[in-house]
Amino acid sequence: MTRLPRLNPAVARTRRAVREALAGAGSAPGAGEGLVLVALSGGADSLALAAAVAFEAPRLGLEAGAAIVDHGLQPDSAGVSEEAAAAARGLGLDPVTVERVSVPGNSEAGPEGAAREARYAALEGVRSGLGARLILTAHTRDDQAEQVLLALARGSGARSLAGIPRRRGPILRPFLELDRSTTEAACAAQGLSPWRDPHNSDAGYARVRVRDRILPVLEAELGPGIAAALARTAELAREDAEAFDDMVAETIEEIVEPAEAGIAVSVAALAANPAALRHRLIRAVAAAEFGSHLSREHTLAISALVTDWRGQGPIHVPGISVARSGGLIVFTAHR
Repeated sequence: MTRLPRLNPAVARTRRAVREALAGAGSAPGAGEGLVLVALSGGADSLALAAAVAFEAPRLGLEAGAAIVDHGLQPDSAGVSEEAAAAARGLGLDPVTVERVSVPGNSEAGPEGAAREARYAALEGVRSGLGARLILTAHTRDDQAEQVLLALARGSGARSLAGIPRRRGPILRPFLELDRSTTEAACAAQGLSPWRDPHNSDAGYARVRVRDRILPVLEAELGPGIAAALARTAELAREDAEAFDDMVAETIEEIVEPAEAGIAVSVAALAANPAALRHRLIRAVAAAEFGSHLSREHTLAISALVTDWRGQGPIHVPGISVARSGGLIVFTAHR
């Protein structure tokens, strides 16, 4: 009997991750035709993802293509994009699309944020234009750990600590439980040559400093497994954040009422809720009704109208004035 060669463990892990993610997204075997796209940069993570999707998608009755975004931020970025496109075609992905974007240099989001916004806008444009069901991105457990540390450094809440979601709309991330060494090993085992992004070595980026300096120190001082522990923290924070979101959605309809030139919320109803839920309700009203995203300080100042009322107010926050009037907290837009 002919003995089949043993599949490389790293390749097996990438394929299983893709298979389970697609099945969980409603793309199980026999689910019918459809197109999924890999967001491909040419780096080890996305190249390993492209290879796994090229292998698994046809077995699930799906077509698989690739979308490459050229940010134009580096010399010969067009050549890098074309090499990535050639690699995608070599793996059997079709269609393969290269999109050139312009990244503004003066964005409030900073260079990383501006590039990310441009990239996702381009990916969504390609997905919509081709009628694809999903875009798969190659974020790994290491990316998740970096995201959580950055959120901790900013003093962010549970929503930010939840990190990178496995699924958001048409975006699916199958590799969040795999580490970067697995994707690199999968590429090596399949004879794939990843592109090395010089930005990934540029200490001018906070994410690079976390990756190259902070995480290694934490591993050395606290022991191995820090990235996995941070990823677990993200999962726990996400569960809590989603539970609170559901509670806010259920509660807000019961306690909000129209007011002259604004919205009013019952003081008694806000006071009856624990601080974590009360603060979320205040932020939800500000965001949903006025498009205002409150800081922690703004939220606490408004909350004090409920819990520490001494006749103070109104509270002026971005785009809104908030005052207590009898048994109501009244939000009105700035005039």
